[in-house]
Amino acid sequence: MDRYPITGRSLEWFFDIDGDLLERQYKRHLSGYWQWKDTAEGVHAEQWRVFPQNIGPHLSIDETSLSRGELYTIVTNKEAHGRQNSIVAIVLGTDADTVIHALRQIKSELRNTVKEITLDLSDSMHRICRMAFPRASRVIDRFHVQRLALDAVQEIRIQHRWDAINAETDAREAAKLEGRKYVVERLENGDTLKELLARGRYALFKSPEKWTATQRQRADLLFTLYPDLKEAYWLSQNLRAIFNKRSTKDCARLNLARWYNRVAESGFKSFNTIAATFYEHSDEILNFYDNRSTNASAESINSKIKAFRAKLHGVNDTKFFIFRLCKIYA
Repeated sequence: MDRYPITGRSLEWFFDIDGDLLERQYKRHLSGYWQWKDTAEGVHAEQWRVFPQNIGPHLSIDETSLSRGELYTIVTNKEAHGRQNSIVAIVLGTDADTVIHALRQIKSELRNTVKEITLDLSDSMHRICRMAFPRASRVIDRFHVQRLALDAVQEIRIQHRWDAINAETDAREAAKLEGRKYVVERLENGDTLKELLARGRYALFKSPEKWTATQRQRADLLFTLYPDLKEAYWLSQNLRAIFNKRSTKDCARLNLARWYNRVAESGFKSFNTIAATFYEHSDEILNFYDNRSTNASAESINSKIKAFRAKLHGVNDTKFFIFRLCKIYA
């Protein structure tokens, strides 16, 4: 049997270690958690933690779930690129006053050095940024804007799908009453109407150049059968094209105004509601064209937190999880 060079023990000994015991030993002795949890930082760690040394000129703010659906607001430094020194603050909940109180533990001189912060369309996030980082330019994430437009397209598709389900149910009942066998009608690609509307959802999330052959066939069928779905889809794609185009802020403002006009002409209720929201926040949406900043860094941290949580098979001790999270990313 091979021997481990440092301890002289056999390698088999390492494979016989009790995983639960190792975890407890790490938590109680190796990590430093037990000494930290009774400090001033550790006592309020489940409520908030701030790291003033990680603040930078370009920040992101977003919310994420750590355990059992409990939301935390996380402020991250873009320049850390989702690695060490990324987390500026992590605060329990999304209440604006609570998050502002935590962020104000950072000296105003430091907070005033923030030049830009990206966020979503949430009113509470806007209030947090306005009060905690008064000198920062607020940039609404373009992907949150585009997602709302895509959701509006899906809303139209879902309504048509329910109509198709109800129509097929009625046809089955009618055939049963007449004592004949019901034969479902299939389209040229082999789908029934309700199957087409269910399976077509993936194509409607993509731009046409990314469609596979089967997705293109489904999209063509959908657009032939439902012209309103085609119009809604191209409205969402036109919005995507506005953001993809590298133009000046004034040019983008004009393009968005034209898009608002097309939405108004379409008569789609869901799109009109979204357009009104965009119009209300138009300056912050257009700030994207200053540096083309997005909330990608915040989404990256969210993905890493989810992956970390999955490796631990869930979170039993929230305070210890936050401690480990901050050790790695703060």
